[in-house]
Amino acid sequence: MDDQRGAAQGVDEGNAMKRELLIGCGSERTKRLTCDGSKDWSNLTTLDYNADHKPDVVWDLMQDALPFEDNSFDEIHAYEVLEHTGSQGDYKFFFRQFSDFWRVLKPGGHLLATCPSKNSIWALGDPSHTRILVKENLVFLSQAAYEEQVGKTSMSDFRNIYKANFEPSFVDEGDETFMFILKAIK
Repeated sequence: MDDQRGAAQGVDEGNAMKRELLIGCGSERTKRLTCDGSKDWSNLTTLDYNADHKPDVVWDLMQDALPFEDNSFDEIHAYEVLEHTGSQGDYKFFFRQFSDFWRVLKPGGHLLATCPSKNSIWALGDPSHTRILVKENLVFLSQAAYEEQVGKTSMSDFRNIYKANFEPSFVDEGDETFMFILKAIK
């Protein structure tokens, strides 16, 4: 994973007071991706639906809105959790979820995520996985992509329900793990 950290370095340099949110943390508190090369958390808030894991906030990610104010966090980390939320083809939940991540991120903040790659046996093998995320999904989170592609390609136009805006900073779709970092454009 160190090579992924290196590839993403330089995205958000020198912000020692940043606030970080780890969603779906379970009992794990390891930082897997970084924007600035740091391996340690700065000011971490953890969130999980299971109180047994002792998160700072007990919350079900299937609810529509995270229990945080707008522009609260510099980073949201989501490791092996997004595939457990929503369902394949539920585009309304997809856009609500990413819009809410965008809402709680500060301008220029980042969403750092991992989930099973579409090639992983666990993508569909785990009975609790309800959807597979792929790099092509990320195109629909960029307002610039709509401007470039709608009417020129077969890209569907969801701008009537999706007003947020992310740009990818790092994308790696490996054999087992799909990793990405998205920057909130505000």
